[in-house]
Amino acid sequence: MADVESVGGEKEPEDPGLLDETLRGALFRISGEDEMEAAESLDVVDLASNPPAPVAGDLTLGGYIERHNRVPAFEGADGQPYTVDVDTEPTDDASRPFAAFLVFIRWAATGAGIMDHAESRDVAFGASHEEARRAALELSLYEVKAELDSAILRKRDELED
Repeated sequence: MADVESVGGEKEPEDPGLLDETLRGALFRISGEDEMEAAESLDVVDLASNPPAPVAGDLTLGGYIERHNRVPAFEGADGQPYTVDVDTEPTDDASRPFAAFLVFIRWAATGAGIMDHAESRDVAFGASHEEARRAALELSLYEVKAELDSAILRKRDELED
C-alpha cells in the first residue's frame, strides 16, 4: 500500500480505513487486557444487585454542603464572587406558613471581606422553618445559579430606578 505525504510532511496511509481500524482497536484495549479478558472480569449480576452510589451527590445545594462541608461559591452575572445560604421567614399564607429564600453574599475579589448581598425570591415553602429550608436545599446548583443571576439583575434594575 502506498503512502501519501500530508501537508506537514508526514506520511499518512492511503487507506483511511486502516487508521480508523487502528484507533478503534486501541480504544478496546484496556490496560494490556484483550477484550475477552475485560468482559470476563465484569460481574453484571453483582452490579445489578449492588449498584454503585451516585457519583454526583453534590448537584443539589444540600448535597454540595453535605459532601464538601461548606456552602458553594459562584461567579455571578456581574462577574463577582458569591456564596449562598438558605434563610426562612413566616408568610401570611396559612397553607404555606414558611418560605425559604437564598441569601447571596458578594465577596471582595480577594475574598478578604463581604462587599454586599442579594436575595432570591421565595424558592420553597413548608409547614415549618426546617421543612422550608430542607425543600430549598433540594434545589440543583443550576437552579441556585439561575436564582443568583436573577437576583443580581433585579437588584441592578432597582438601583437604576
